Amino acid sequence: MYRPAPKPRRVEGYRWLRSDGTPNFSDHVYRREGEVARIAKTDLKTASPTTPILELAESMTYNNIRSIPIVNSKLELEGLVLATSIVNYIGGGELYNIVVERHGKNIYSALREPASTIMIRNPIVAKITDKITKVLEKMILEGIGVVPVLDEEDKIYGIITERDLVEYFAEKEEVGVSVSEVMSKEVITINREATVKKAAETMIKLGFRRLPVVEEEKIAGMVTAKDIVRFIGSHEVFKKTTTGNIEEALSTPIVEVMNKFVYTIPPTTDIGEAAKQMMEKGVSSLLVVEDERLLGIVTERDILYGILVKTGKR
Repeated sequence: MYRPAPKPRRVEGYRWLRSDGTPNFSDHVYRREGEVARIAKTDLKTASPTTPILELAESMTYNNIRSIPIVNSKLELEGLVLATSIVNYIGGGELYNIVVERHGKNIYSALREPASTIMIRNPIVAKITDKITKVLEKMILEGIGVVPVLDEEDKIYGIITERDLVEYFAEKEEVGVSVSEVMSKEVITINREATVKKAAETMIKLGFRRLPVVEEEKIAGMVTAKDIVRFIGSHEVFKKTTTGNIEEALSTPIVEVMNKFVYTIPPTTDIGEAAKQMMEKGVSSLLVVEDERLLGIVTERDILYGILVKTGKR
């Protein structure tokens, strides 16, 4: 029996928790309190449990999204598929066993597998009447970046992502917290000669959605879970195999899939400015660099936590 895709890895949210394990929100959060419906995006893409995985990848690619709620004919939530769910399935994790055992590694057959096979069942959800702080607490404690929102009848209403929350709470450029205070200092990188499969395996094993790509210790680009999904959803993956064997396609060098444009930021930059740059550039992370040395990486999640939670230095 195959298990559904696991929940995303919890991140270092403990740095901002009280002794009782609950988030120590700043006063800024409560000043902007309101119901979830206030910020939930209602123009969302959904799919049914029978939707082929290839169609999910196509939708994520052409709509530039990394999550799709899976709903039944009554618009009731059945599950959630993330970009990392697809990465897990096509070679990154335990779900790849399905491709091997059920489809004999045939890429065309494997991508016809239904969404129900890889979706996260019983995902964390919010109701439209929930307070924003309640959703924030769930996201921090569970280490998740996407929350489907249900209406009073438990039907899909919208979705909330970390980006939505950053946009909502980042009112000003000066927050009083520097990038160096919230960034992840241990940055896992991957060599530009590594394969798509190696990148996928690294992401799933370590619980990361993005990996800086290096060449001779210099940053050459960035590969994300969305980039790997785009490799599939754009049908480029089919051009990389003559036999239909998915292993052939997964041997593609990551340099052919990665984004060569990498945005950097100094460690002393205020996270309010970092949030602004992320929104303007349409990215979810920035590499923290000083004197051409890679010091860390700052993500939307880091920025969000830095804005919302007291660090003891404000």
